[in-house]
Amino acid sequence: MKKIYSLVLTTLILFSCGDKKEQSIDDVIATKDIKQIRTKKSELDKKVQEISEDIKLLNAQIEELDTLKRVPLVTAITIENEVFTHYLELQGNVKTKQNVLIYPEMPGTLERVLVKEGQKVYKGQVLARIDDGGMSQQVAQLEATTALAKTTFERQEKLWEQKIGSEIQFLQTKTNYEATKSQLAQLKEQLSKSTIRAPFAGVIDNVFKDQGTVVSPGPGSEVFRIVNLGNMFIEADVPESYISDIVTGKEVEIEFPVLGKTLDTKVRQTGNFINPANRTFRVEIGVPNQDRSIKPNLTAKLKINDYTSTEAILIPQSILSENAAGEQYVYKITNLEADFGTATQVVVKTGRTQGDVIEILEGIAVGDKLIKAGARSVKDGQEIKISKS
Repeated sequence: MKKIYSLVLTTLILFSCGDKKEQSIDDVIATKDIKQIRTKKSELDKKVQEISEDIKLLNAQIEELDTLKRVPLVTAITIENEVFTHYLELQGNVKTKQNVLIYPEMPGTLERVLVKEGQKVYKGQVLARIDDGGMSQQVAQLEATTALAKTTFERQEKLWEQKIGSEIQFLQTKTNYEATKSQLAQLKEQLSKSTIRAPFAGVIDNVFKDQGTVVSPGPGSEVFRIVNLGNMFIEADVPESYISDIVTGKEVEIEFPVLGKTLDTKVRQTGNFINPANRTFRVEIGVPNQDRSIKPNLTAKLKINDYTSTEAILIPQSILSENAAGEQYVYKITNLEADFGTATQVVVKTGRTQGDVIEILEGIAVGDKLIKAGARSVKDGQEIKISKS
């Protein structure tokens, strides 16, 4: 536009110089006659309009005859089949089914505490003993009584087999032995409650009561917390729309942001119930924890493989556009000759996205060339030039 005005100004000057009889601008202004000044301005406006029309005609002819047209410069990508792995990203918390508070089963004084916090224990290991209040002496006495009742019964049984003695004597000794033996078993069962044992192999996470403390069964009287860090898992809620995609055995990538640790595992169980409140189902994912660094309630990010295609067509999301009808489209390069071609708008059907790429299901095929850089600055049917850089 500046060039046009310069040309107009130059032309006006030439007109002024070429026609000596024509009154100059300075002379007109010097008259201080507004009518004369306006008349002069109208003459110049008319000349500017005439020159502008001439310039338009010249530009049109130049564009028609110019063999080196200035066309949009773009870059291109060639469509190929690729492996596409899609992941559903969720968040969950680490749990263990072997995280247990251990309570006393009988009242008494905590006579001995045999383990400390952080200590590894095996299943059945004695963790503490409670004062039995003389019950062990009672067991010893009853054991002796039971042994005597057993001997008496066995002798009476032999005599009865030889038809010596009465049947009533045999039955009395048998009943006495069985009753004494039953009493001994019950007392031993009661005595065993004075010994607190580990229900499974794990680590003593907390020791809540000190030696000498009086304890009793019931809430608030826990003595130990034992945790098994080897059998960990993560529970997560998955939207019901993925019920046919996420099944047992699906691969999962777990990231623990706090630990800066990532590991690969699989879905080990899927729920059979859809929660009506949020339309989700539950999945359980095993967590290998050989170094015992993963703790219960640790936050984890999950990437569950819900879809894989070995012959997918993927394009950058940045080259995808949408028209007024809500259809998504890309620009395909057609009529390709050397570095020149035509930008042709093609409507596509899209699939899943992952990162900055999106899967194309319909509309383009392997071998097609698409406009990449410059896709949003061209028009349908416009001639383009492909950059080699």
